[in-house]
Amino acid sequence: MSMELKLKGNWNEMKGKLKEKYGELTDDDLAYAEGQEDQLLGKLQKKTGAAKEELSQMLFEKEEA
Repeated sequence: MSMELKLKGNWNEMKGKLKEKYGELTDDDLAYAEGQEDQLLGKLQKKTGAAKEELSQMLFEKEEA
């Protein structure tokens, strides 16, 4: 599954999880524009200090059933 499709389908749920884990995130930080996954990752990494791999896995990897 592509990064874009994963975000598109689950973005509201993912925003909630990110806000729960990283309370300092704002709606502006989580503004997602289609095709701008790298920019989103960079912004989240800068704001949270989390590793890019951790954020990428949380956002894009297929969840286990």
